[in-house]
Amino acid sequence: MPILSREVDAHPERLFELPLDEFPWHVAHVRSRQEKRIARRLREEDIPFYLPQWEQKKRRNSRNLSSWLPLFPGYVFFRGGREARTEALRSNVIARLLEVHDQVLLHEELAQLHHIQASGAVLIPWPEVAAGDEVRICEGLFCGYRGVVLREKGLVRLVVSITALRQSVSVELGREVVALESRPATGRSKRSSS
Repeated sequence: MPILSREVDAHPERLFELPLDEFPWHVAHVRSRQEKRIARRLREEDIPFYLPQWEQKKRRNSRNLSSWLPLFPGYVFFRGGREARTEALRSNVIARLLEVHDQVLLHEELAQLHHIQASGAVLIPWPEVAAGDEVRICEGLFCGYRGVVLREKGLVRLVVSITALRQSVSVELGREVVALESRPATGRSKRSSS
C-alpha cells in the first residue's frame, strides 16, 4: 500500500539532451517536504526539472507500506534561464537557490544518476560516512546504538555523488561488474587483500 506515491521525476523526457547554454542547471533548496510540490509546479509551467526518488519499504502492523521519497531531501534540480528561475521562485516553497559553479560537472553527475535509475537499479540514500565518523544505528536490533565507523566490508557498492550538494547515493553491484580504473604508473602500487 503506497503512502507517498511516485511522481514524475524528470521533465521533459529528453531533459539531459537540452543544451547547457540555453538551459543551465539551478539547485533549489526547498522548505521541508515541499520537493514534490515544486516539481508539480515546474511541470505545470513546463520548466525542465529532475527530482530523483527512491522507494522506502516498511512493515507496520502486519502491513507492507511503501513511500517514494526524494533521494536528496530538500533539493530539486531545474533548468532554464531567468524566466524559469523567476517562475520557480514564485512558488514560495524555495528557501534559496544554490549557485552552480560547474554546470558541466553537475550535468554529468545528474545524467549518470538518471541513467542508473532508468536501468532499474535500486538506489538508496548514502550519507557521507567515513572511517572515524561517529554514527547512530537507526533501524533494526541495534537501533539507537552509537559507535565509530571503522570500515565497510562485504558489499560492493557504486557510490554516485552530487558534488554541489555534498551528498551521495549508492547502488549495490555484483563483484563481477567492478574493475579498477587504469591509472598512470607512479611507482610501486600497494594492494591489500579483501
